[in-house]
Amino acid sequence: MDLSHLHPDSAAVHAGRQDLRSLGVHALPIDLSSTNPLPDIERGGDSYESMALGGHPLEDGGAVYARLWNPTVARFESALAGLEHAEAAVAFGSGMAAMTAAVLATSAPTGRRHVVAVRPLYGGTDHLLASGLLGVEATFCEEDEVAAAVRPDTAMVVVETPANPTLRLVDIAAVVAQAGSVPVLVDNTFATPMLQNPIDHGAAMSLHSATKYLGGHGDVIAGVIACSEDTAQALRRVRAVTGGLLHPLGAYLLHRGLATLPLRVRAQQATAVDVAAWLRTHPAVAHVHYPSADDPRGLVGTQLRGTGAMISMTLHGGYDAAAQVTSGVELFTHAVSLGGVDSLVQHPAALTHRPVAPEARPSASLVRLSIGLEHAEDLIADLDQALAGGRTRAPSTARAADLTPVG
Repeated sequence: MDLSHLHPDSAAVHAGRQDLRSLGVHALPIDLSSTNPLPDIERGGDSYESMALGGHPLEDGGAVYARLWNPTVARFESALAGLEHAEAAVAFGSGMAAMTAAVLATSAPTGRRHVVAVRPLYGGTDHLLASGLLGVEATFCEEDEVAAAVRPDTAMVVVETPANPTLRLVDIAAVVAQAGSVPVLVDNTFATPMLQNPIDHGAAMSLHSATKYLGGHGDVIAGVIACSEDTAQALRRVRAVTGGLLHPLGAYLLHRGLATLPLRVRAQQATAVDVAAWLRTHPAVAHVHYPSADDPRGLVGTQLRGTGAMISMTLHGGYDAAAQVTSGVELFTHAVSLGGVDSLVQHPAALTHRPVAPEARPSASLVRLSIGLEHAEDLIADLDQALAGGRTRAPSTARAADLTPVG
C-alpha cells in the first residue's frame, strides 16, 4: 500500500506494516533469531556477501545472521523512511553509533578526512568530531561560513536544527547550497519527522537519536538515519562490519512508538508554548530560547512546521540559579535525554555538553527543559517553586473537564 498520499497522522500508524496482512498478524511481530537456517552453501554465501556489502538478503538465500540484517529492524526502517520522505533508513544501536557510521561511510571509502560542522551541536557529536577518534579533522563554523569552510577533502557537513541546547534554527536549504556536492547531514532529533523533513530541503541524511521522541517512553536506546538507497548501502556496510545493528526488541518499541508520535508531539508542543510564554514573564529568567522567539528568517512555518517541545532558559543567577532549579523541581525529573512522556530538566554545560570545547560550551546559566505530557499548570507550578527556591507547590487548578476526550 502506497502511503505517500496519506496525512502524516495516518502514515505514522500504518508505515512499515504493509506486510502484516500477508503474514496473517495484526500486531508487529518480533524476530529475535540470532542466526538463521541456510538453504545451501552457495545461496547462503551469496546472501551473506550481499548483506556484508550493505545490500539486502537474497530472496532465496536467507537472512543468515542477525548482525547483518533483521526483519523487525527492517520494518521499522521502512516506516521511518516513509515518514522522512526518504528512499531508505538505517537503524543503529544508538544515536552516536549512527553518527559514527555516517562519518565512516562518507570519509573512509572516499579518502576525504575533513568534516564541516555548524555549532551548536549535541555534545556527543561535537566531541566525536573534535576528538579525531575517527581519523577526521573537523572545522566548526557558523551557518553562513559553510562555503568558506568546505575543502576538496570535505566528506560531510553536519548541522542540527533546532540545535541542542539553544534551539537555534539553521536554514537547511541555505547550508545545502553552500555545501555544493558535499553531502549534508541534519540532526532532526528535536523536530522529528512530524515537524521537519530535511530530505525535502536537500539534505542527504536526516539523523535521529531515536531514543528521544521516536520511542517516546524512555525505554530504548537507538539511532536511525533516513537517506537515499545508495547512502543506506554505505551505512549498512559500516553497520555490518562494526556490529552496530539495533536490537530487534528496540526496533519493535520504536515502530510501536511511531503510531503515537504525531499525537505526542502535538500535545507536548502545545504545553511547551504555554510554559515558554510563562517563563518569559518570570523575573528570574533572563532569556527563553524557543523557536517562536528566535526565528529571524521565518523558518517556523516554512522549513519547520511547529515549535516543538524543547525549551532552554538562561537565568539571571548564573550557575547557582541553574543548580537551584535542577535540584528543586519535584514534578520534572532531573535527568539527561529528552522527548519522553514525562518532563525532564538538565544542565547542558555540566552534563551533555561537558566534553565540548570551553569556547563552544553552553552558558553555565542555561537550563534545558524537555516538556512531556503533564498538564501545563502543574509544570508551571513546579518551575515556579523551583525558581523561588523550593516553596510548597500550589495544587493544580485543572478541572476534570480539562481531561475529557474530544471527539
